[in-house]
Amino acid sequence: MRVLITGGAGFLGSHLCDRFLAEGHTVIAMDNLITGNTRNIAHLAGHERFLFIRHDVSNHIFVAGHIDAVLHFASPASPIDYLKYPIQTLKVGSLGTHNALGLALAKGARFLLASTSEIYGDPLEHPQKETYYGNVNTIGPRGVYDEAKRFAEAITMAYHRAHGLDTRIVRIFNTYGPRMRLDDGRVVPNFIGQALRGEALTVYGDGSQTRCFQYVDDLIEGIYRLLNSNFTDPVNIGTTHEMSIAEFARVVNELTDNPAGIVFKEAERIKDDPQTRRPDNTRAREILGWEPKVPLSEGLPKTIEYFQDVVG
Repeated sequence: MRVLITGGAGFLGSHLCDRFLAEGHTVIAMDNLITGNTRNIAHLAGHERFLFIRHDVSNHIFVAGHIDAVLHFASPASPIDYLKYPIQTLKVGSLGTHNALGLALAKGARFLLASTSEIYGDPLEHPQKETYYGNVNTIGPRGVYDEAKRFAEAITMAYHRAHGLDTRIVRIFNTYGPRMRLDDGRVVPNFIGQALRGEALTVYGDGSQTRCFQYVDDLIEGIYRLLNSNFTDPVNIGTTHEMSIAEFARVVNELTDNPAGIVFKEAERIKDDPQTRRPDNTRAREILGWEPKVPLSEGLPKTIEYFQDVVG
């Protein structure tokens, strides 16, 4: 296949580039680099089946030649980013998705949308099934990301129904691994960065809020299987191993031999920040034959090793 990956210089996009190249496909990565970085794809420079195009997909997308698949991963994806770039986040979820869908339709390509567990908002259902409609504050500060992705899902299904476009939707749950940005504001790089600097890990509130952390390789495997499946409804991809933030902090300290411990501070909770998050991944298991394989005890050390080079 010849595939276009928008957001191809980002954390997830760059890993997708690696996977598709490893499978023998030709990859075009497209990114405007407001949150992505060419360091993530520097190792692909000169590869005969790889091309990088710097472009904002909120503007018209032109790619010469045939395209077999479009994977739309362009978007700020952490709270610090989409609060810094609220308009850009809304535009890439709406105009960018529209442009990517239009390109897929014109090329007769399969389209895969990177959606998110954030479309469930601060969930009232636990764990979250794909049939759950969510609990989202449309006008809250997080709404720029949540609603952008919810609109992206809606227009993707509209193209599927109205134009017969072959579409897929993946709802991505908390994912970690090499190439995350140290300063992206998410808990994994925050904790690892503090631990490697010998600082106490900052936990807001009592640390009882929960997340399920999946290693990036597991996610990429699920996405690859979904693209090659015949299933058009949304699919959760995430591990069901739920743990509290306080427990996760203790694991990070243990793996980094950080003696500074944990400091609990008064919650600085972003409005509507979900208190619990765990997918029901029955659909992924039954339809894709997918299960997360990489335990935290294996994935976290690989991630820490990556950040050791970043922190120096």
